[in-house]
Amino acid sequence: MESRVEAKNGKPWSKETARPSLRRTQHKFSRMMSDDNQDTFRNVSQKPGLQIWTINNMQMVAVPAQGFGNFFEGDCYIVLYISQNKGSGQSADVHYWIGNSSSQDEQGAAAIYVTQLDEHLGGSPVQHREVQGNESPRFRSYFKNGLIYKKGGVASGFHHVDTNVYNILRLLHVKGRKHVTATEVEVSWNSVNNGDIFLLDMGKAIVQWNGPQSNRREKLKAVLLAQDIRDRERGGRAQIGLVEGGDEKDSPELMKVMMAVLGQRTGPLKAAIPDDKPDQVQNTSVRLYHVFENNGNLVVQEVATQPLTQDLLQSSDCYIVDQRGSSVMVWKGKQASKEERQEALNRAVGYIKAKNYPPSTSVKVMTEGGESAMFKHLFKSWTDKGQTQGLGTTYSMGKIAKVEQVKFDVMELHARPELAAQQRMVDDASGDVKVWRIENLEVAEVNPNTYGQFYGGDCYLVLYTYQMSNQRQYILYMWQGRHATKDEITACAYQAVNIDNKYNGAPVQVRVVMGKEPRHFLAIFKGKLVIFEGGTGRPGVVNPDGGARLFQVRGTNELNTKATEVLARASFLNTNDVFLLKTDHICYLWYGKGCSGDERVMGRAMSDVLSKQDKQVVMEGQEPAEFWVALGGKAPYASDKRLQREEPPHSPRLFECSNQIGNFRMTEVDDYAQSDLDEEDVMLLDTWEEIFLWVGNSANQYETKEAWNSAQEYLRTHPAGRDPDAPIVFVKQGYEPPTFTGWFNAWDPHKWSDLNSSHLNKSPVGVSGGGYRAPGGPTSSPPVYRFHGGDLSPRPSTPTSPSTQRAQTSVSMTLSPSPSFSPSSPGGGTVSSAGGSGMYLDPELIVNKSPSELPQGVDPGQREDYLSDVAFESLLGTTRSDFKRLPKWRQSDMKKKAGLF
Repeated sequence: MESRVEAKNGKPWSKETARPSLRRTQHKFSRMMSDDNQDTFRNVSQKPGLQIWTINNMQMVAVPAQGFGNFFEGDCYIVLYISQNKGSGQSADVHYWIGNSSSQDEQGAAAIYVTQLDEHLGGSPVQHREVQGNESPRFRSYFKNGLIYKKGGVASGFHHVDTNVYNILRLLHVKGRKHVTATEVEVSWNSVNNGDIFLLDMGKAIVQWNGPQSNRREKLKAVLLAQDIRDRERGGRAQIGLVEGGDEKDSPELMKVMMAVLGQRTGPLKAAIPDDKPDQVQNTSVRLYHVFENNGNLVVQEVATQPLTQDLLQSSDCYIVDQRGSSVMVWKGKQASKEERQEALNRAVGYIKAKNYPPSTSVKVMTEGGESAMFKHLFKSWTDKGQTQGLGTTYSMGKIAKVEQVKFDVMELHARPELAAQQRMVDDASGDVKVWRIENLEVAEVNPNTYGQFYGGDCYLVLYTYQMSNQRQYILYMWQGRHATKDEITACAYQAVNIDNKYNGAPVQVRVVMGKEPRHFLAIFKGKLVIFEGGTGRPGVVNPDGGARLFQVRGTNELNTKATEVLARASFLNTNDVFLLKTDHICYLWYGKGCSGDERVMGRAMSDVLSKQDKQVVMEGQEPAEFWVALGGKAPYASDKRLQREEPPHSPRLFECSNQIGNFRMTEVDDYAQSDLDEEDVMLLDTWEEIFLWVGNSANQYETKEAWNSAQEYLRTHPAGRDPDAPIVFVKQGYEPPTFTGWFNAWDPHKWSDLNSSHLNKSPVGVSGGGYRAPGGPTSSPPVYRFHGGDLSPRPSTPTSPSTQRAQTSVSMTLSPSPSFSPSSPGGGTVSSAGGSGMYLDPELIVNKSPSELPQGVDPGQREDYLSDVAFESLLGTTRSDFKRLPKWRQSDMKKKAGLF
C-alpha cells in the first residue's frame, strides 16, 4: 500500500508548500547551518549528566544549573542528558522543548540546533520533541521535583533565574502525584481551589497551602518542590511554612501573611479540578511506515502492522512507527543518506500535521543501534549486536532448554540483587518446599515422595521458604493445570489468600500457567519436575491408560530441567532435544542430533523418575521398528524454531496502574528508582520474561483486587504480541524478593518508614528520605521551618515575576526554627559515621559514586559504616558482625560488587 499524505488544502505535502516557515527559518539561519557551528557546540560536555540551553536571538545560550527545571512559556529549550550505561559506553537523549507562547522562528531554530547537535555527537542520541504540558516520561524523569512554567521569556525582557535574588512574588499552582508541574498564576485567592496545592513564593519565605482535598503524596511532592526552589534559587536561605487548607486556624501567623499578599477572601474557594488522565490506554494499533520524498512530495508507504519484527527495518532507509497518534517514532538506518537523517525530525513533524494529530503528539527520533527501550518493546523480538547479559555470557532467555545457567553462590545472590533479578533466582533453590493440591475446592497436602509431579487436570499451591539476612522469606506459587476447571482455578487463588494470611502477608505470590514455569520453580524440584498433560494426582483416582506416552526433556542441570508430556506421535519429536517414550514394556531414551551431553545426562536422570522399566537408548536415525510402531508410525518432524530463537533481555519498564473509566491505563515512570514506588499505588514492573505487580500498603482496595486482571490485560494488549501466560509475580510492599529489588539501583528496605505523614515537615533529601536532589544542588538541606512571630508587616517591593500586573507586595519576616521540625539530615551538610552519631545515609548517596560525589565527611574507604543495619544486609548479603569476621580480600570483593568501593 502506497499513499501520499495530503495536507488540509488537499495538495500533496511538499517541501515547497507545506513547510514555508521552516524554509524561511533555514534561510534566515543559514549561518547556523554552515560549518562554523562547531563553535556553537565547543562547550558541550560529553560527561554523564544534564545540560540545558535556551534559544536567545536564535543562538544557543547555556542555562545555569540553578535554573534547571524552570521553563519560560515564551521560550524554546534544548536539553541534553548523557547517561553512563552499566558496564561501558554512554547513551544520550536530546530534547527540544517548545513553550506554549514561543515563536515559530524559535521553534525552527531549536529543531535545527537539535539536528546539528545530534550530528556533532555522532548521530547516536535519541531525539525528542517536547511540548509544554505534554512532556514525555523520559523528560520529566530529569526533574523529579517537577517542572515550573514561568510567564514570559527572553523576548519579553524577563531574565532567567538568578540565585539569591529575593525580590520575588509569585503564586505557583502545583499539580500531579507522579509527574509534578507548577504553573505561575495570578497572585490572588481567585487562582486557588480546594483540590490542589499552591506555593506562595515571596523570595525569603515560601508558604505551602495544601488544598483540603489534596492527598499525602501530592503534599510530599510539593514539599520537595519548595525545598528545590529554596536550595537552587535561594542558596538554601529561604524558609518554608506549611498551611493545611482544611485547618487554617492552626496556622494563624501564616494565614495573616497569605491574607496580606493575596487579599481577603470574599467567598468560598473553587472546587477541585480533576487531575489529568494517565498517559494513555495501551495502544495495540502499531503501524510501520517507510517514509521518503519523491519529487518534493512526502510518500508514506505502509510496511507492516503489529506485531513487528526487527528484520523489517533496512539500514538504508528511514521509517516511522505510529502508535495510532499516541506517539510517533522515527528510526534512521545507518546507511541512510545524510540528507535523509537530517530531515527525519522535520518529516515526523510534517507527518503529524498531515495526519491531523494533535501538536502535542510525542515525537522521538533514533538511530540504528541507539533504540530506546520503548521502541524495542514494540517489536516481537529484538537482538542488539554483540549483546551480553548477566555474568558476561551471551544466552537466550525465556526458553529454559537454551539458557546457560551459572553456579549460584547464595551470599553473592543476596549481595548482588541485580544478579538475582537477571537470573530470576532468589537463591540456589536449597530452601524448604511444601505442596498442596486443590481437591473439592479445599487444600490437600501432597505426599513428598511425589513432589515435582504435576497433572494438567489439577491446580497446586507450592510454598517455598528460604533465609535472607537471617530472616525467613516466602514464595507462594499458584500452578494452574491446562485442564483444571474454572472452579478449581478460582479456589486455588482463594486458598492462596488463606495461606498468605497465615504468614501475615509475607509470601510473594506467583501465578504459574502450565508449561510456562519460571526458572526458580524448575530449580526447587532438583531436576525431577514432570508435567503430565492431563489426569490428576489425587490418591485413589486411576488415570485412563492411553498406551504409549511421550515426554520432552529440556535442561542441562538439575536447576533448569523439566519433562513435559506431549502427544505420542512422531511429528512431536524435535532434533534439538531428548525424548522419553514410555510403553508397557520398555522406556526409550531418544537423543536428538542437536542435544548436548549435559542434556543427555539429565534425560537419563529423568527416565529414572518416570519409569522403573528397562531403558533403551535410541540415537536419532537409528530407531528400531518398535519405536515407530509405539508412535503410530513414522512422520516428518523438524527443529522447533521457537526454541532456537534467541530472546535477549529487554530493558525493564515501570508503570503506574489505573483502571479508571473502565479502561486499563498506565503511566510510565522513566529512569525509575525505589522512590517512585508510592505506597498508595499499584505498580507494574515489566522485565519481559516476568511481570511484577507491586502493591503499596495504602493502595486502593479495588485496584489491588483488579491487579491480576490488569497484568493479564497488559500482556494481552501489548503491541509486541506478548505471551499472555507469562509468569505474574505479586509483590507486597516490605516483602520484595531480590528478583524484584535487583531491577532497582541501591534498594533500601528501610526507606518506607520515612514516608509517613509525620515526615512531611522534615527535609526529605539526603539521608533516608529518597528525595530528589536537583542537578547542581546541595546534597543536604536545612529543615523546613514554622513561622514564629516576628515582623509580619508587608513591605513594598519590585517583583520580578510577571504573573500579575497589579501592585504587588513582598513580605519581610523574622523566622525561627521550631523544635518540631527536626531535620532528617545534619543541618550543616557534613556527615559523621554512624558509629559516632547514630545517623545513617541513604544508600543512593554512596553506592556507585566517585569520591568527589560523596557527601562531605564520608570516608570513601569505609562507606559501609554509613549504612543502616537493614541497608547493610540488603547490599552486602550478610550482617555487620559476620562481615567484619571475613578476610580483607573478601570484604573488598563484596564491597566492589555492592558498589561501595
